Amino acid sequence: MRVVALLMAAGRGERLGGPAPKQFLPLLGRPVLRRAAEALLRDGGVDAILPICAAERRADVDSILSGLPALPAVVGGETRQDSVRAGLEHLADDPPDIVLVHDGARPVVPPGTVQALLEGLREAKGVIPAQPVADTLKAVEGGLIQRTVPRAGLVRAQTPQGFRFGELLAAHRAATEEATDDAALLEAAGQEVRVVPGSESNVKITWPGDLERAEGLLAARMVPRVGTGFDVHRLVPGRPLFLCGVEVPHELGLDGHSDADVGLHALCDAIYGALAEGDIGRHFPPSEAAWKDADSAAFLRHAAGRIAARGGVLANADVTLICERPKITPHAPAMIARVASLLGVPEGRVSIKATTTERLGFPGRGEGIAAQAAVSLLVPL
Repeated sequence: MRVVALLMAAGRGERLGGPAPKQFLPLLGRPVLRRAAEALLRDGGVDAILPICAAERRADVDSILSGLPALPAVVGGETRQDSVRAGLEHLADDPPDIVLVHDGARPVVPPGTVQALLEGLREAKGVIPAQPVADTLKAVEGGLIQRTVPRAGLVRAQTPQGFRFGELLAAHRAATEEATDDAALLEAAGQEVRVVPGSESNVKITWPGDLERAEGLLAARMVPRVGTGFDVHRLVPGRPLFLCGVEVPHELGLDGHSDADVGLHALCDAIYGALAEGDIGRHFPPSEAAWKDADSAAFLRHAAGRIAARGGVLANADVTLICERPKITPHAPAMIARVASLLGVPEGRVSIKATTTERLGFPGRGEGIAAQAAVSLLVPL
């Protein structure tokens, strides 16, 4: 049985009022759309994802879903119904047995949801997750209550919704009126659609505040990881001095195979340590000529990429540079901005400071500079 999930990402998200459509906004360091796709795939059962988006967003969507079993994005239509049909028609020449339709703005698919849909489709032609209505419902016009609506038997439909492919395609082709979800099209065609339990955690990001709610739900499924790093290099003449990604004016520079940026090296080691992925030498061996005089920014970008690959987020990073000279404080704001940019986080999550050894040891004698770093991450269980 082949299962393809349509991931709907063509909406404009105007009700949220954000700087971009809601499915492209960051959620714990990753786009909402990426988290929705990963949530669909987490429990297995889905063979491929077909994203549906606006024409101008195709490259963005393909990049966001890179590394996942995602087909090239398909351009959607003016309405959600048009977009779903575009995806179904795209698959029609090599149809899957089952198609799931999921909102790209739903980043949390509760465990067991996909399996419950697939199990239900052994007998039914359509299955959706739904939550019973708990609140009292009022019909309102012009700000005034007109009547109370009985809530008995009412449920709130959620996604992903599951269908036998042929049945859903036929329902879309036969549709004469606009429907707000795909189950309504099967209902209009006289087909039975079953319901499986939904979940309050299956939040659709629609209104201001929904992002914060989704962050709380995702963060609750993460564990903190802490890492530390330490690095030291000699000061020598004839080399530029790079510290935390910034060239600092000084008569001496740090000696090393790369640019010898002790601040970035210590920070990379802290990240790799938090992820239990070794140290910087494992990923960028000093024996390899490719890293000769290399900009250490590339190393930190790689470390940040490893956080993203694990579905994690950097909570904060703290770097201490240990030296008598040069003075670090005047350069600290530029260093913080540079490191935050490389990590893809707000500057408020990065701390860079300096201390001396009271003229003791090699830093006190001006023979070298050391750095230590600590990071805290949140990584999925």
